Amino acid sequence: MRKTSVLERIRLFGRAGIDVVATLGRSSLFLLHALSDGGSRGNGFQLLIKQLYSVGVMSLAIIVVSGLFIGMVLSLQGFSILAKYGSEQAVGQMVALTLLRELGPVVTALLFAGRAGSALTAEIGNMKSTEQLSSLAMIGVDPLKYIVAPRLWAGFISMPLLAMIFNVVGIWGGAMVAVDWLGVYEGSFWANMQSSVSFREDVLNGVIKSVVFAFVVTWIAVFQGYDCEPTSEGISRATTKTVVYASLAVLGLDFILTALMFGDF
Repeated sequence: MRKTSVLERIRLFGRAGIDVVATLGRSSLFLLHALSDGGSRGNGFQLLIKQLYSVGVMSLAIIVVSGLFIGMVLSLQGFSILAKYGSEQAVGQMVALTLLRELGPVVTALLFAGRAGSALTAEIGNMKSTEQLSSLAMIGVDPLKYIVAPRLWAGFISMPLLAMIFNVVGIWGGAMVAVDWLGVYEGSFWANMQSSVSFREDVLNGVIKSVVFAFVVTWIAVFQGYDCEPTSEGISRATTKTVVYASLAVLGLDFILTALMFGDF
């Protein structure tokens, strides 16, 4: 019995590994097919604009509100810590570097996955369950080019822009708390920020992070919707997988990118 149990566990482990490899293969072929000349003919531009509004503009409110309050909290926490060492004038430097390097790209990606990613998965999954994708294929329209590609490009384009807006609003919120509420000298706040922030090491690396996160989060969202079971339960599971997988991917990639960009390797 014990030997059989061990063999059964090995078999289950091997099956799980094969399923993971198969899913990665399907998702890679799915991505290549969707991006190959996708959205470049016909009304592709109009479809892209519509998805930019749905994915990007409709996510703007949560990005702005979250960025404002996170910047304010960073300023409050930073002031209380730096004041113990007589360095409260450096709170602007701390807020800017924290947002540009880490919190801006990461929090934007997590919010994007929860709001826009889950919506993309549910929308495509609903199209699959109601056989809209099959109907497009029957009339000679590739659903990957007509449905998936505009959503992929919309996510790639909109999320880095949302991350930039998040950073700007967060820095503004931090300045409002530090200068207007806590009495930090305005000249020191902005001067320390300008002298410590490097465009290449801080701003550009943050943009690179947001682009990578946009690619991964949008890819996971559209693939889960396209690959889900065409039932209400299947769509629900796919939506949950999108948020969980995208969040874990963002956090893991953030560590790797941070180590490559800012680590001494």
